[in-house]
Amino acid sequence: MRALRRSRGAFQAAGVLASAALLLPLAPGAATATDRQARSGALQRAFAAASHEYRVPQSVLLGLSYMESRWDSHGGAPSVTGGYGPMHLTDAAHAVAAVPHHSEGREDPRGDGSRPVAGPRTVRPSVLPAGEVPARLRTLEQAARVSGLSREALRKDPAANVRGGAALLAAAQKRLRLPLSENPADWFGAVAAYPGASDTATATAFARDVFDVIRSGQRRTTDVGQLVALAAVPRLPDRTEQVRRLGLPEPSDEETECPSAVACEAIPAPYEKLPGDNNYGNHDLADRPDSQKTEFIVIHDTEGSWETTIKLIKDPAYVSWNYTVRSADGHIAQHVPTRDVAWHAGNWYVNAKSVGIEHEGFLAQPDAWYTEEMYRASARLVRYLAEELDIPLDRQHILGHDNVPGTTPATIKGMHTDPGPYWDWAHYFDLMGKPFRSTGGANAGMVTVLPEYDAHKPAYTGCTGPAKPCAPHGSGAVRLYTQPSEKAPLVKDAGLRPDGGASTIDVNDTGARASTGQQFAVAGRKGSWTAIWYLGQKAWFKDPASRPTAVSAYGSVVTPKEGLAEVPVFGRAYPEKEAYPAEVPVQALAPLPYKLFAGQAYVMGDRLRSEYLWAKTFDPAGHKVIRGREAYYEIQFGHRVAFVKAADVSVRPSNR
Repeated sequence: MRALRRSRGAFQAAGVLASAALLLPLAPGAATATDRQARSGALQRAFAAASHEYRVPQSVLLGLSYMESRWDSHGGAPSVTGGYGPMHLTDAAHAVAAVPHHSEGREDPRGDGSRPVAGPRTVRPSVLPAGEVPARLRTLEQAARVSGLSREALRKDPAANVRGGAALLAAAQKRLRLPLSENPADWFGAVAAYPGASDTATATAFARDVFDVIRSGQRRTTDVGQLVALAAVPRLPDRTEQVRRLGLPEPSDEETECPSAVACEAIPAPYEKLPGDNNYGNHDLADRPDSQKTEFIVIHDTEGSWETTIKLIKDPAYVSWNYTVRSADGHIAQHVPTRDVAWHAGNWYVNAKSVGIEHEGFLAQPDAWYTEEMYRASARLVRYLAEELDIPLDRQHILGHDNVPGTTPATIKGMHTDPGPYWDWAHYFDLMGKPFRSTGGANAGMVTVLPEYDAHKPAYTGCTGPAKPCAPHGSGAVRLYTQPSEKAPLVKDAGLRPDGGASTIDVNDTGARASTGQQFAVAGRKGSWTAIWYLGQKAWFKDPASRPTAVSAYGSVVTPKEGLAEVPVFGRAYPEKEAYPAEVPVQALAPLPYKLFAGQAYVMGDRLRSEYLWAKTFDPAGHKVIRGREAYYEIQFGHRVAFVKAADVSVRPSNR
């Protein structure tokens, strides 16, 4: 395997274009007020009116809004960083005051019983004191001042929100002593200023992305059914010299492991000896991939603002992750080299074989929507890492934190649920150039979960308080029932509720949920319903031909070997006890409280050699990788992945 390339500086810009999303207009449903809105073209007219009022080219307004929100309004709900409306005007203090923090705070991010993390663990402060909210999270306040519009209108009224964004752009143009020109190219500096970037590289990267959208054009139906179009303006130059007028610092020249198409800086996590025996933080030094192959990339949200997150990553007594992505401008910081092991996933086996990426977000929606710039920057980073580390771009290897299994029965309840059901996995993989598609015929025996994100709005509770309904929002997750009926009980998760309690529709309850891109073996079909094997049971989800929520797939599945009625399921692929040398304590192979029963099948990821990283000393010379003869298969067992011993199962094509 080739060594991971390191880029010097924050941004190498020459000729780099943004990844293009595959954006198709949504099919309209029944005649409703939403349809009448769409036909009225109200949002398109709002952009035209704001353009005329503030003398900002309409293409600039549309391109910038697309890069922030893809023109969606989200019913007035804030983004993960308190941004409102199509222009993502930020009012973080108001947003955070309105909803409580949702992190469970019960997980050990290191996930290794041999050395639990000392001190504070996963409770991450989400609320900045009012005096510490940075200007980039207070742009709605600025928009109110320069437009004369009320903050309430800017939050709730899309047309007012567009006017507020236009007013901000015009004010920036004047501040930069640039003309209120009809030529979009003359607005490059004002666009660069819009997200409140902290350095020239990030500001330039954001503006380049906006101007790439303007050059290529876009057409999309929004979350409320409004058709919005941006006509292409080809051969539009990037006036990067205007960015110097912002007076921002230049990026550092420290090396990072980032693609050249993003703005990236090094903010190292400290590796320090702490008081007490074998107490150190906040990651482990290693030598991957020579020591261990990196198999996974884990997607998180930060449960805190960028500022809070950076304070935490600098604390050697805290935990760590490899990268953080900022919301409004897509800026990336690298904290832990990919060769080293960060403490982020709550499962030591996964930590030892993964890279963790945090995304700025601090609301309990949870994290109902993320900016387009964040999606694009993150997608570029993941695609780069996947290529460099030889990680397949699929949902067996690109995991949400909510897909990481508990290590033992006792840890299942404490596993985290980010990035949650509102993360748009389909769009994310589109941006990586790996869209989810049908890969098999009707009898292929597998499905890939793939609801139409914007139109698929299952009910959730718990966003703003226990049992309180969440605002309707697009989701990439389908709900699983014991029978082909929405009146039937939800399937149960014996790990989350050992007492046999029922799953719920709480936004943080993963017990009866399958997510976009995940693949499952088909267990039956009836009318507009499809059944899959899930957590040892048959689980049904609604899958009508008129609006399917899954596509056919073909691949390999595992079943219990002939003669076995059931096989155990594990949360980590640890070696047999005979593999451990005398100086390393044997790690118990504790099965999870689930079974894979005869007659059932589960989609196979990789075949994995059993491994355990013994890392209990500050000096990495005392670390050791124990490898056993036992082999495992990673499987999509429920909402989270799991591992089964290769000796217990047979592998067969999904269509047999």
